[in-house]
Amino acid sequence: MIRMLCGVIAALVVACASISAAAPPKADPALWMVKDGDTTIYLFGTVHVMKPGVEWMDDTVKSAFDSSGELMLETVEPPPAELQAIVMKLAVRSDGRTLTETLPEARRAQLATVLAGYGMPANGLDRFEPWFASVIVSGMALPRLGYDPTIGADRVLAERARSEGKVLTGFEAPAEQLGYFDASSEEAQIAYLGTLLDDMDRIGPVSARILELWSAGQPDALGDAMNAEMSRTPALFKRLIADRNVRWASWIEQRMAKPGVVFVAVGAGHLGGAGNVRELLAAHGLKAVRVH
Repeated sequence: MIRMLCGVIAALVVACASISAAAPPKADPALWMVKDGDTTIYLFGTVHVMKPGVEWMDDTVKSAFDSSGELMLETVEPPPAELQAIVMKLAVRSDGRTLTETLPEARRAQLATVLAGYGMPANGLDRFEPWFASVIVSGMALPRLGYDPTIGADRVLAERARSEGKVLTGFEAPAEQLGYFDASSEEAQIAYLGTLLDDMDRIGPVSARILELWSAGQPDALGDAMNAEMSRTPALFKRLIADRNVRWASWIEQRMAKPGVVFVAVGAGHLGGAGNVRELLAAHGLKAVRVH
């Protein structure tokens, strides 16, 4: 669900980017390098869900990854049992109310219609908080569109790191990452779910556009689109994008003091657009050079 939640952020909050485009069979995603005398940190923007057949581990990305002794992700996906326990703690309602009861009447009808399309009853998500209902609803939609979270760039990199004995770490603990949504007010969670329900018919075009921009190596266009859409919910933007960018840039600055080669892979939206990690590094006197 952590990967699916990231997929929601990457593919659904960008509703303004509604141009549809087919995913190319070969991608050329953006890669940067921050380097001093004895330290190299690669910055790679990822997408968390992928369509089968997209080739993105090209010579440049592969060479950078192979030369790295450490892979740094947003979070390291925990074992299924541990993830289930986190979800049960954060996502299941404990106030005695149901999701249906908390939603405005019009939203109830929308949710019921969407769930019916997947063979679920109208009250099928009643035990969950609104933010997690958003994860479930969007998670059901993506596979029908041909996207597979099990082959997202993050997961592929993590599996390779494990098999090659690389150090594998994350900026955030799994519970911390899921907690960004859980800590939001119920009003904000319902608003987010409402936006998703309103845009169900646009998930396909939006997801295609996101993958197109990523595959073409256009991080600024991708980041600008994400920032423009998320600015409609300032609190969510601050928690999910701006604050995390600051923390991650600070970590990279500190890590430069230690020798070695690190491959940092985070959602592509964090490396493009205003206030991205690369801009914050520049403010600290660190230049991220594009690797072509």
